[in-house]
Amino acid sequence: MKLYEFQGKALFREAGTPVPKGAVVTASNREGLFAPSAVKAQVLSWGRGKPEGVVLADTPDDAAKVADSILSMELKGEPVKALLVEEKANIRAEYYLAVTFDGESRTPLFMESAAGMDIESVAEHAPEKILKLPVDPLWGLTDNKIWAMADFLGYEDRREFDGFVRKVWKLFREKDAVLVEINPLVVADKGLLALDAKVEIDDDAKTRRKQLFEAMHSEQRALAGAEAEADHGAITYVPLDGSVGLISNGAGMNMLTLDLIRDMGGDAADFCEMGGLTSPEVMCDAMKQVFADKPDIKSLLVVLIGGFNRMDDMAEGIVRYLGEHPASIPLVVRLCGTMEEEGKTIMKEAGLPVYDDLRTAVADAVRFAAGGE
Repeated sequence: MKLYEFQGKALFREAGTPVPKGAVVTASNREGLFAPSAVKAQVLSWGRGKPEGVVLADTPDDAAKVADSILSMELKGEPVKALLVEEKANIRAEYYLAVTFDGESRTPLFMESAAGMDIESVAEHAPEKILKLPVDPLWGLTDNKIWAMADFLGYEDRREFDGFVRKVWKLFREKDAVLVEINPLVVADKGLLALDAKVEIDDDAKTRRKQLFEAMHSEQRALAGAEAEADHGAITYVPLDGSVGLISNGAGMNMLTLDLIRDMGGDAADFCEMGGLTSPEVMCDAMKQVFADKPDIKSLLVVLIGGFNRMDDMAEGIVRYLGEHPASIPLVVRLCGTMEEEGKTIMKEAGLPVYDDLRTAVADAVRFAAGGE
């Protein structure tokens, strides 16, 4: 389950992680507006972009005008229904910090950089400027790992850095997160400050974290109405570094396909899994998620198997998405199981290729991503 920035920051505050003072503003409730401030669009697609999604306001009149402008926008196809208005920070330095899961080792992974906010560009052009530090689940986050992280950033106050990182790690574990990202993590007047918050909770933790899921869903429904319940919570999404987009309807199938992609010389751009009973809407949402977060992928591999899920529903979702958002990259779809023939018919009638064999599908997706025909 992806959270709005203001929801992620509420969890940060609960964990004791420093964040700017701020308030949530909607079209019907402007009481939280103030200036000088940073006015920030709240969307679940993340990647708001600048200058559209984050605007500085120096006066109350500026703040009101900026609020009107941003609340009338759509960012990555998502209407902006809320703003987070925060105090400006006196920024002395900017870092990137995140903890997620490594797709290969399947263990927690810290990532950090002192090279600025555009982490995707840094990963592509200067990967040596990113530290990737796996955390052994048995040993946990040890002192020497935190010191290594502080040294890599050149941050001298190890005690402060230690306390900050341990709070991020605690949130990641105790909330069953699959991603906690701070971009940027800044050095302000009083020390480290999380200027942004991207938090995604593992959908498989719904039973353990029932109260958390209910609270987060309630806030999202209040902002976006029924659209917030469009089964975003049924999708687990973790960004990776490769060029082959990947969607599946099962974690086991996704892990198998990740291994096959690597075995065939490719790298996955993401881990996107539709858990539980899915629908055309969920399939469509999964494709929106991948293309929104990874607009530069070179191919998209969709691997589906029908047990309870129907392949005609999955095909309908794929065709629906492409009807609304024509893709310019190769699409490789392998489906089998319940209502398989009906699903294949829908795909073929839409002029879309469909595969029977998993290894052939993976090989073609890797080849297409590498520029092959």
